[in-house]
Amino acid sequence: MSKHRALYHIVFSTKHRQMTIPETHKKELYAYIFGILKNKHCHLLRLNGIGNHVHILLDLHPSIALASLVRDLKLQSGKWMKENESFKDFDGWNEGYYAHTIGENEITACKEYIISQEKHHLSISLMDEMANIAAARHIDWDPRDWQ
Repeated sequence: MSKHRALYHIVFSTKHRQMTIPETHKKELYAYIFGILKNKHCHLLRLNGIGNHVHILLDLHPSIALASLVRDLKLQSGKWMKENESFKDFDGWNEGYYAHTIGENEITACKEYIISQEKHHLSISLMDEMANIAAARHIDWDPRDWQ
């Protein structure tokens, strides 16, 4: 049996970064995303966000390509949200996404960061957050990727 550990921090936003994930119903969305991840044999470590984006920390199963996973997460959850009255303002997910690997020694800090999204976004916008994350990881950032 093979052993693996591929930890990813993934972020994607709603179309045009609109606040279309109601606070009162986001746990329903997270449960749905958890189900998708479980079916793909990915181990979810943390999931949270605010009304216009989600952060996911997971251990990616080696049989799944990251791009395929994110595509499926967005397609399946987007379809479900559009059919669900609780997300009546949802118009889709933004085309792009952000992802980076993390090391074992970063798990706790990443989990805490994801848990504190509501508090965090009282002082910083999603676009500034993403620019900061990308800069810290030496990833080219272009805000047009998140329009």
